[in-house]
Amino acid sequence: MKFLDLFAGIGGFRLGLEQAGHECVGFCEIDKFARQSYKAIHNTEGEREYHDITTVSNEEWRTLRGTVELICGGFPCQSFSIAGKRKGFLDETRGTLFFEIARAAEQIKPRTLFLENVRGLLSHDKGRTFRTIISTLDELGYDAEWQILNSKNFGVPQNRERVFIIGHLRGERGREVFPITRENSGAIDVVNKESGMPRETNRVYSSEGLSPTLNTMQGGGREPKIAIKIKEATKQVYAIAEQGDSINFSLPNSKTRRGRVGKQVAQTLDTSCNQAVIVQKPRGYNKGGEHEVAPTLSSNSWHENNLLKSGMRIRKLTPHECWRLQGFPDWAFDKATFGHVIPSILKARLVRRTMTQKEWKLYQRLTRHQQMSNSQLYKQAGNSVTVPVIYEIARRFE
Repeated sequence: MKFLDLFAGIGGFRLGLEQAGHECVGFCEIDKFARQSYKAIHNTEGEREYHDITTVSNEEWRTLRGTVELICGGFPCQSFSIAGKRKGFLDETRGTLFFEIARAAEQIKPRTLFLENVRGLLSHDKGRTFRTIISTLDELGYDAEWQILNSKNFGVPQNRERVFIIGHLRGERGREVFPITRENSGAIDVVNKESGMPRETNRVYSSEGLSPTLNTMQGGGREPKIAIKIKEATKQVYAIAEQGDSINFSLPNSKTRRGRVGKQVAQTLDTSCNQAVIVQKPRGYNKGGEHEVAPTLSSNSWHENNLLKSGMRIRKLTPHECWRLQGFPDWAFDKATFGHVIPSILKARLVRRTMTQKEWKLYQRLTRHQQMSNSQLYKQAGNSVTVPVIYEIARRFE
């Protein structure tokens, strides 16, 4: 089916739908950074491109009638006002972004609607919000079905429950999509092995367990963290690092090394400089961080750094790992991260060590820009849908 990708983000819906054999004819995304990643990942040449969905006129949407067979989108969940007398979907949903999907559907009349939202949508405002959505779809001529699915059952180690809604245009209804079960989907159970670890409120999981649900992770050390034991060849097997200690991360799988934790001093530096240090902030909560090279120790150092407890090393997940938790292939992350930021000629000259001083300064400036965009990469992962879940649903469309 040919589909229109609304609230497109970085294209999680698109990737899953295309893997199932469907074709994108246009997309809409207001965030310029997400749109930049989307266009780096996907071939959008010749497609309809929209930015602010509220500015797209009904006339413009109608030009897609007969072309678009499916509209997809994970719409932001804003509060629905149901005050006053019921006057149809225009009255009850106006001012919300769901209304924009309804407006587009009314003009385009696709055979299928494919929507996603948080699980809490079902219980929001004592169920009245969800009832309004289903009533709206009914007034537009769509019969709806829905199911809550968890990403952890589709091959990615992330505990992420979302409600998926399928709308079938009356008179052109295809086969039902839900329920999707382990038996009819080949879904993979990922067992949570984070026994003894802090729960999701601390957003820490073990290297053998599940990631908590990804969100936009906007500042404050909110990125999910992973805990790893620091091995030593001692009777205790692991070492406990305290405030002010340094840690040697070289040869992490060695069974014979001792002295990985340096008590109140940086260890002897080797050519890899593969060390970190623990220095707690003087106030507030230690949110964690990672230093691969031990900074100079002083009596008042307060670098943001790792909090180790019970023989565990805590580090933040990288943006790359967060994208993987949403089922994005590495090539997609690479294109979003580097493909449109650092020109290939600069990369090549860096490898050959033939950069001029001017080119080196340009490369440094672009690299700094890319490092600053990590917050955008985290946000984009958290806002996305999980690609394997989308694929599993999309392959059932006729």
